[in-house]
Amino acid sequence: MNKKTYYETISAMEKKGVDKEYINGWACGFLHNPKREEQRLNDAYNSGYDDGHAGKTDGFTAFAKK
Repeated sequence: MNKKTYYETISAMEKKGVDKEYINGWACGFLHNPKREEQRLNDAYNSGYDDGHAGKTDGFTAFAKK
């Protein structure tokens, strides 16, 4: 895990107003944490988790405030 990538990506997402669920999912995926309980999953979280797990740092544009 690269700490610089983690903090820079979280900061960029927060500045662009990205959905908090996506950010949470991305962070969990990037850190290779297990997914949350099934009843708490949603599209934004799942997309963030998948992107974070894959190391993608630019997949959040669909979840930024317009």
